[in-house]
Order: sequence, then C-alpha cells, then structure tokens
Amino acid sequence: MCLPFIWAQSSGGPLSVEPPAKISVRRGEAVEAAVLARLGKGFHTNSHTPSESYLIPLRLTWTGPLKVAGIDYPQPVMEKYAFSEKPLSVFTGDFTIRTRFEAPATAMSGPGMMSGKLRYQACNHDSCLPPKTVDIKLPVVIQ
Repeated sequence: MCLPFIWAQSSGGPLSVEPPAKISVRRGEAVEAAVLARLGKGFHTNSHTPSESYLIPLRLTWTGPLKVAGIDYPQPVMEKYAFSEKPLSVFTGDFTIRTRFEAPATAMSGPGMMSGKLRYQACNHDSCLPPKTVDIKLPVVIQ
C-alpha cells in the first residue's frame, strides 16, 4: 500500500506539497496547473496578502519554458491569535494554488520542467518558525 504523503515534495517543516500533475500545452496556448499544499495540524501560514507589513507572505514563483500568466491563491481566512492584537490573514489545513501558464509561440516542442518555489512561514498559536522554501517540480510537454 502506498500512502499519498510519501510522494509529497516536502520542505522538512509543517508544510508539504503534493507533486502537481504533468501538463501539456500547445505553443501559443495557455494551461493551468494546481499545487496542493498541506499544513500540519495546529499550524497556519501567512497568506499571500498578510495583514501586517512585517509578516512574511506566502509566495509561489516559477522558472522554466512556460510564461506565468497569473497565480490564483485561495481566499485567506482572518483569524485572531494571542500574539497579535488584530486578526491575521492566514491559510490553514489544505489549500490549492492555481497557476496559469502560457507557452510562447516560439517555445521548443517536447518535454520540459517548470521549477517552482513556495516560500512560507509557518506558525502555531505560540510562535513562528523560520521561513522555509519548498521546491516544486512540474513536468510539462510543449506541442
């Protein structure tokens, strides 16, 4: 029996990422890929739009043969924690980040790889851990 979390791309912290499914796209067209992130019980991470300027936002970046046309983060929740006077914009549990890619008309046909980096800072109700980055590999086929 193979458990799904064994295949997760992990940062060695409370957040892991399920490897995204391979995508295929024709030159000059667009495609979407989803990244599923899983936060351990009792942890949260600041959203991509933190409520305070000193908080480290969650950020997904990509490099590779496709152009990033947009990244859609899930709707954050506002939660109140003892260490903050105001509610914070956070993600908890499992959440999905969607990226829209475009294949340039001049892109080389064939297999390739998009390399992603998901930077985050996980916190629990008492403290925050140092920021971490999860490396993500997204196989692509350009037609």
